[in-house]
Amino acid sequence: MTKFLVSKFIKNHEDVKNQKVREAYGILSSWVGIVCNILLFIAKFIIGTVANSISIISDGFNNLSDCASCVVTMFGYKMAAKPADKDHPFGHGRMEYLTSLVIAMVIMVVGVELFTGSVDKIIHPEKVQFSVVALAVLIISIIIKLWMGLFNRKLGKTVESSVMLATSKDSLNDVLATTATLVALVATLFTDVPLDGVMGVVVSVMILVSGFGIIKETVDELLGQPASPDLVESLKELVDECAFSLGMHDLIIHSYGPGNLIGSVHIEVDGKENIMDIHDAIDELERNIYDELGIRITIHMDPVETDNENLKLCKDMIKVIIEEIDKELSFHDFRVVSGPSHTNLIFDVVVPHGCKLRDSQIKEAIDQKLLMREKKYYTVITFEKSYY
Repeated sequence: MTKFLVSKFIKNHEDVKNQKVREAYGILSSWVGIVCNILLFIAKFIIGTVANSISIISDGFNNLSDCASCVVTMFGYKMAAKPADKDHPFGHGRMEYLTSLVIAMVIMVVGVELFTGSVDKIIHPEKVQFSVVALAVLIISIIIKLWMGLFNRKLGKTVESSVMLATSKDSLNDVLATTATLVALVATLFTDVPLDGVMGVVVSVMILVSGFGIIKETVDELLGQPASPDLVESLKELVDECAFSLGMHDLIIHSYGPGNLIGSVHIEVDGKENIMDIHDAIDELERNIYDELGIRITIHMDPVETDNENLKLCKDMIKVIIEEIDKELSFHDFRVVSGPSHTNLIFDVVVPHGCKLRDSQIKEAIDQKLLMREKKYYTVITFEKSYY
């Protein structure tokens, strides 16, 4: 069904980097959600009212909030597809994240309202009327929501959309919520315990947890997350294919919305190679990275000495020392300035965010280990955090 809908309603559906194609995916997802959720709300509201079941009515209003979310999502995709302009030179892609945030806030409001209503139902219980029609509606709802979850997950992974993945997660949570409602309905055949209100609370808590999870993920995106390990590895492979590359460091990737990545990286090259040849190769590498990974990247060349034996020995020495302190530490931009009385070692140390040592403690540990060497070494260290 998913393949049929995509091929039927989305032109050039394989060109997922195109903003217009992404917009078409978003609109398809939204319309499917609007139609399905409106039908489910109408059915559950009628059945819940007839059966006097707060859990069924709560589940129906959850579907109505999902419908409102789909409308917001459609608006968000249209905004995100707008081209860059003077005030927004990086485009409008982050509108998708703001859309996810609005969806989450709607989910949270609905969850709070349903929670208070369900608690009131527990305090003042009323008899729930079991019916086969209500049972059938809930079973059909579970099947539809399960399909919607898988549908949006497939689309979300295809176009790398946080909004669709959030919608998918919400739909799968709805499956659990409706299952709880179904259990409450069936339980009315065997007990007078007010399980309807209890399950209403369970449903509302699930809704609140889902909303909080979406808020957290969206805020993380807005604050800025590191590039994914797979993306970094793919970029390293492309860098290694460059004939002049001796390694990379200081990689920074900024996301301005799905498919809109801007970054920079430093690449070490042999300082004795022809600068024009290196520049030409770097230009080609920048184009390859954009074509393969969609990253608009700026590459800085770091010339290094490859035939300096003393530098190599000093670099190997520091490598051993740093690994003894913490295997997660790394260093780059290594230079040696030798003098008659001492040698200066100048380099950058990358400290992972989970490292418990302070920068001053790391430097002190390095200096202490260098004191054990025959030669006198001084260090000039720049500490930095990794962005990936």
